[in-house]
Amino acid sequence: MNIRRANEKDIKGINKLLRQVLMVHHNGRPDLFKGDVKKYTDEELLDIIGDDNKPIFVGVDDKENVMGYAFCVFQQHIGDNILTDIKTLYIDDLCVDEELRGQHIGRQIYEYVLDFAKKSGCYNVTLNVWNCNPSAMKFYEKCGLVPYKVGMEKIL
Repeated sequence: MNIRRANEKDIKGINKLLRQVLMVHHNGRPDLFKGDVKKYTDEELLDIIGDDNKPIFVGVDDKENVMGYAFCVFQQHIGDNILTDIKTLYIDDLCVDEELRGQHIGRQIYEYVLDFAKKSGCYNVTLNVWNCNPSAMKFYEKCGLVPYKVGMEKIL
């Protein structure tokens, strides 16, 4: 597998995986997540692909088929009243094609993102995991991530 920055030719493969992620969330929380919709238009994806503050990394096979991805966002709170100005790389979304899971593709993409963050001068890498996705939670725990804040709710 080759891991690299996403480009326009990857949009079809990225969209396939975005649908898989959406369905995990929709199935777990249909009260919050719509089913069978697109998270981004192709134009929005093109804008994100071209934005160095929001790098997307894809793992591709030898035929350039997208096997997995990581959507990332640089975050920094310069001049904030209470937060320090550390540079963070936030993983907004990490997905491996459901047909390819168990082959350590996600781990390789995650390690690539960690290396990229270090080289970019980041202090940490963060992400959010929905409680309705316990397999993702297990994956991230195996990668060495630990909770640093918890979101809670009461449905009325």
